[in-house]
Amino acid sequence: CEALGTVLANEEVEEWTEKGYSVERRPMRQWMMRITAYAERLLEDSKELDWPASTVEQQRNWIGRSEGADIEFTVKGLSASIRVFTTRPDTLFGATYIVLAPEHPLVMEVVTVENRTAVEKYRAGARRKSELERGAEKDKSGVFTGAYAINPATRKEIPIWVADYVLMGYGYGAIMAVPAHDERDWAFAKKFQLPIVEVVKSPHDVNEQFYVSKESPCVASDNGEVSLNGLAYTEAFEKIVSWLQGRQIGRKTVNYKLRDWLFSRQRYWGEPIPIIHLEDGTLKPLAESELPLLLPELKKFQPSGTTESPLALATDWVNVVDSETGLTGRRETNTMPQWAGSCWYYLRYIDAHNAQEFCTREKERYWMPVDLYIGGAEHAVLHLMYSRFWHKVLYDLGYVSTKEPFTKLRHQGTILGEDSRKMSKSRGNVVNPDDVVREYGADSVRLFEMFMGPLEETKPWSTRGVEGVHRFLNRAWRMIVDEQGEPHSSINDVPMTPDQERILHQTMKKVTEDIETLNFNTAISQMMIFVNEFLNLEVKPRAAMETFVLLLSPFAPHVGEELWSKLGRTQSISHARWPHYEESKIRIDTVEMVVQVNGKVRAKFSVALNIDDELLKKMALDHEAVKKYVDGKKVEKVVIVKNKLVSVVVR
Repeated sequence: CEALGTVLANEEVEEWTEKGYSVERRPMRQWMMRITAYAERLLEDSKELDWPASTVEQQRNWIGRSEGADIEFTVKGLSASIRVFTTRPDTLFGATYIVLAPEHPLVMEVVTVENRTAVEKYRAGARRKSELERGAEKDKSGVFTGAYAINPATRKEIPIWVADYVLMGYGYGAIMAVPAHDERDWAFAKKFQLPIVEVVKSPHDVNEQFYVSKESPCVASDNGEVSLNGLAYTEAFEKIVSWLQGRQIGRKTVNYKLRDWLFSRQRYWGEPIPIIHLEDGTLKPLAESELPLLLPELKKFQPSGTTESPLALATDWVNVVDSETGLTGRRETNTMPQWAGSCWYYLRYIDAHNAQEFCTREKERYWMPVDLYIGGAEHAVLHLMYSRFWHKVLYDLGYVSTKEPFTKLRHQGTILGEDSRKMSKSRGNVVNPDDVVREYGADSVRLFEMFMGPLEETKPWSTRGVEGVHRFLNRAWRMIVDEQGEPHSSINDVPMTPDQERILHQTMKKVTEDIETLNFNTAISQMMIFVNEFLNLEVKPRAAMETFVLLLSPFAPHVGEELWSKLGRTQSISHARWPHYEESKIRIDTVEMVVQVNGKVRAKFSVALNIDDELLKKMALDHEAVKKYVDGKKVEKVVIVKNKLVSVVVR
């Protein structure tokens, strides 16, 4: 934006044009990360990840791998040729025109004298649009260059157009248009009255509506050297590509929607890029001894007035003399994006105080890969993919020992307003967590968020729900602490009964396993069961109380720390060993069996777990409460539900 004197991101263009500013696209030399070189590995290695399927699919779609062919179209009257990439080379016989992106380097080479003014005007207009606008516009615009290309299959001349819906960022900035079998090409052809030729058998007139199919056979696709007629997509694809390769005018290839990662920002506050542009045109990285390169202290941060960042105005910092060669040079004035740090911060956590390297090899091998990453799904194709790419670069350079940074990924769900709609100020349904914390405490809010439901689900907020969890924490507190704030005198070093041991070990097992599987809501439910069982005991085993507090502490850390202290522990609960359950103490040796006669409950009695069916059947029929409903009648059927029910049918 000339008037603002600064570079705008695509997303900012609309805001400033609406305010009356003129914005245009200009080519700029900027630093790029070659993420496209890793496209195939990013796709292939994603198969090994324990990530949500939807997130992996988003990354696959963003990378956009497509198999197709490169095809060369010669330009009539010139030695130049136009290379296009197409996923449907089987429709080559139906290509009736070529479209170039306005930025395509051949545009001004092929344009005729008569059409030059119109083309230049159109290109100027395209420079004032962002790529987002160009892709979203439904009414496609374009202008004829006056030049023609030769369709290599039909050998016919086809017109070359310029249209801003074609972007330089995909393929080669040029497309072969097959309007009979592509929606966008069809709309463009209808608008500008260009030929529409059916080459895939269609159920209707392609002049009235386009038709896309990989099952229908090719038609009108024979030039005497190669014929695709009667062939469906797969066979036709291979045959036409083989013919193109034989004539050295095409080849099978793979393309990606993924573009190289723009790593330059025209602003002051990013990390400076440690490169010097020397007067002889060479680029020189700073020596390691000169790092880190720090930003200069500036009193003013006004735009530079060019496509450079405000750093260009810091002449004392920018202009340098290379001590090694004596050449003068300028520091790079672009800065890095915020991604420069956020892509690999997890590696610095491993060895944060190491002043020599980001982490030692020993610590990296011990800690990596990250076992579990919990984060929002909105990072699927940016942060998460950039981190994977960055990690692979470090892996190739020998700095890390794993191909992937995050083994397991889970997304947390969104918390909605109490009206079950997304929280929004305009809807008036926003819940301020500070207010809830003031009234109920941080642990109640934390615990309720985990109790609302499965981690990954979207859930509505409920103030009544917070009250319920708050009451549970109060009951857990009262189970251990009396009204004077001291531990209950009923807490003693007494042995537990078998039932108490069973409930405690069930709770240890449930909470431990649910933490591993992120099922926090059911872990809390089990702790509620524990409190219900132990709250009103006349004598409370100290071992059970201490173990419960340990289990509660990850969910309610403040309450857990306080209760740990009340129980006489002087060291923080965070240093305590996590409790381990014993499966043998969870096992139930007896079960209560229910006996029904013709669908009505007639008796209940205890038996050994997994008792023999025949013995159980005899015990049920001999039971005093059952006999009076069975004696003198014919027993037609006895159904046994293991460890639960005996159903007797009599007549």
